[in-house]
Amino acid sequence: MDAMVAWEYALLVRRYQGQGRNFHVSFVWYGPDGSRRDVTTYGDTAIAHLNRVGREGWELVAAAEDVNNVQGSTEVHRYHLKRPLA
Repeated sequence: MDAMVAWEYALLVRRYQGQGRNFHVSFVWYGPDGSRRDVTTYGDTAIAHLNRVGREGWELVAAAEDVNNVQGSTEVHRYHLKRPLA
């Protein structure tokens, strides 16, 4: 019988907050150990971050977006990732 694959999961969150011509984009990494780390300095696009963690063995399994444009603009993108446990 084949061994069952065990997975660990993580979450990358991109937050865009804007008001008129002023805006701020940030990225936060939620690790499988429950840690939370600001990783904004690693890149200014989601693709840069996804490629970086892809090289670490993470695979994108789902993405979700929340947009609130009532006052200014707020977007939250969530990238759900998994990789096999070592």
